[in-house]
Amino acid sequence: MVSQVSTHAGYLDDILARHHHRTNQLLQVLIEAQAHYGYIHTSAIDYLSLQLQLPRAQIEGVASFYSFLYLQPHGDYRVLFSDNITDRMLGNMDLMLSLCKQLWVEPGKISEDGLLFVSTTSCTGMCDQGPALLINNIAINQLTGERINEICVLIRERVPLLEWPAEYFEIADNIRRSDILLGSNFQSGRSLTALLQRGTAETLQQIKVSRLRGRGGAGFSTGMKWELCQAATGREHFVVCNADEGEPGTFKDRVLLNRYADMVFEGMTLCARIIGAKRGFLYLRGEYRYLLEPLLSVLQGRREKNLLGTSILGNNDFNFDIEIHLGAGAYVCGEESALIESLEGHRGTPRNRPPFPVTHGYLNQPTVVNNVETFAATCLIAQNGGAWYAGIGTDTSSGSKILSVSGDCERPGLYEYPFGVTVAQVLSDCGAKDTQAVQISGPSGVCIAAGEFQRRIAFDDIPTAGAFMVFDQSRDMFEVARNFVHFFAHESCGFCTPCRVGTSLLSNMMDKLSQGHGSACDLVEIEKLNLLLQSTSHCGLGHSACNPVLDTIAKFKPAYDIRLTHKEFTPAFDLDSALSQARQMTGRDDAGAHLRECE
Repeated sequence: MVSQVSTHAGYLDDILARHHHRTNQLLQVLIEAQAHYGYIHTSAIDYLSLQLQLPRAQIEGVASFYSFLYLQPHGDYRVLFSDNITDRMLGNMDLMLSLCKQLWVEPGKISEDGLLFVSTTSCTGMCDQGPALLINNIAINQLTGERINEICVLIRERVPLLEWPAEYFEIADNIRRSDILLGSNFQSGRSLTALLQRGTAETLQQIKVSRLRGRGGAGFSTGMKWELCQAATGREHFVVCNADEGEPGTFKDRVLLNRYADMVFEGMTLCARIIGAKRGFLYLRGEYRYLLEPLLSVLQGRREKNLLGTSILGNNDFNFDIEIHLGAGAYVCGEESALIESLEGHRGTPRNRPPFPVTHGYLNQPTVVNNVETFAATCLIAQNGGAWYAGIGTDTSSGSKILSVSGDCERPGLYEYPFGVTVAQVLSDCGAKDTQAVQISGPSGVCIAAGEFQRRIAFDDIPTAGAFMVFDQSRDMFEVARNFVHFFAHESCGFCTPCRVGTSLLSNMMDKLSQGHGSACDLVEIEKLNLLLQSTSHCGLGHSACNPVLDTIAKFKPAYDIRLTHKEFTPAFDLDSALSQARQMTGRDDAGAHLRECE
């Protein structure tokens, strides 16, 4: 054992040294360790256990939680097709089957020669330019049959990814409409200068006057959150930027970090000055791995301009720096307490609240967690004042909101509006025609039908984290809901039994309806399951799992009625159909080989 473990000392020692042998860096260590072999070697786990003084089971437990980490070989090429509903609408499944057929591999399995693994993953944040896939966690968009054929040749010939055509990896920003944030002429340091001139107390007051609310969907007052954290007692305060936008249909953070990262980091630095933090973290979802090096470059540029690090802008008492932590494929880590658990090197299991992160966050210390768009907006307030910002939008929803528009429209991409814009206006601007429904704020949000398109995007009407998926009359809203339900079942963290089992039961019920075994009894069972999930689930994932089903039943009932083919309850499992393979093997298909015909 010792000799086998010691063979890993070389590359693992370098990784551990970069992360200062800190156990709370375990996830980052595992991500980098996997890059060496393509999976986390069993003897590497033994070595990490020795060096970090952690139980082997704990390391395996963390690694097994994240879908982008592998404890067994998964091939030189790991191809994961995005399985969001918008990718389905663009034919992603046919493309995946084409690739599998050409390369002689089954979906969900490793090829016999160990070269390739093909499967699906949840939304990759590329809904405006799908179908998309991740290959070794790097995104390729705008897939076509021709491009799939080319990819098959490259894989078959074992061409390294660095030698693949550069145009495969080009990702457009697709900014379609700009307003105060996307259209701002941001200059590095101006917001910090305004902060220092105004003072921390007055700057915090301006953020409260602005009535800025968190842009992650919940809409908690940003000024109040910062004030509570500032007043909290602790050894150290922290700033965390949540860039783990895993909600299907959302991709605004991807664009903000690609084009406005300097603004986001300045907003984090504003917060640090106000709450007294010296360390900050950007938690970057694993699907956006390609942004890591550019973001590190922006951080270094800010240090060189004395906008980050020690004695910021010449102030000896202003010290703050930012680290970037990568996620590894876990939707639940978008929930702030699960994100903090992941930052600490644990499985991303949501915490019980209270206490809240503002008093007991990262390392149990006072922590502000805001999302990318929120931090960027604070820079506008620092420069222009709270009253200016509060004058935009509505009485209950100040400022602007960035929407990630995708689906059945001519111009998918980012659209920024003052709060209060109607759904109809967004549909007109993006070129949507013959629209049947819009799913706002992802699967956990709300589905609205044509009669509701005059409703407004605002906290007092339709609050949203930003997803805006359009479905025209050709779409089957039952299948849309079924895709969302499978997403929840896949992404449940498994911590609590109601969610772990309930989301699985729900997806099974939707599959049962799809397979022709449905009755009105099943809709009653779905309502009962919703009550159970609402009242007993540990976090919001379980609470909202039934939302897409209940919304579509209420507003698109005919899509369900055609699947209620039985008057009485019918089991989902069909034993006669299950015996079809046995009949094929024995060459029998007579009446005696069928259960129904023997009754």
